Amino acid sequence: MTPKQIDAFCGKLPAATRTVQWEGVIVFKVGGKMFCLIAPEDHSVGRISFKSAPEHYDALSRSPGFRPAPYLARAKWVSVDDPKALTEREMKAYIKRAHAVIAGALPKKKQAELDL
Repeated sequence: MTPKQIDAFCGKLPAATRTVQWEGVIVFKVGGKMFCLIAPEDHSVGRISFKSAPEHYDALSRSPGFRPAPYLARAKWVSVDDPKALTEREMKAYIKRAHAVIAGALPKKKQAELDL
C-alpha cells in the first residue's frame, strides 16, 4: 500500500481522527490516543509506524521489514520503512489491530461515547 492508501484506510476506521504533527507526520488517533503514524520519507520516526499488540511486539519488531519504532518502542510500537514490503491485506490487518488495541484500552465510558 502507498502512504496515501494507508491514510485513506485509517480515516475509515471507527472514531478515527487525523492530525498533522511533528514536522509533517500524519497522526491517526482513536479517543485521543495514537494508533498509526505516516511520516514523510526519511523522517526519523520511520515511514509507517503503528501500535502492536503487546504479546506480538517482540516477534514483530524483529521480523523482516519491521523495526522498533523510534521514540515509541517502549510503548510497543513498530515501524515499517517500506510500506510495499507488506501486502495490502497484511498492512490493513496490522493497522486494524493497532486501532483495536488502542480502542480496547480506552475507558469504557469513552468507548461508549465513541460507539466502539
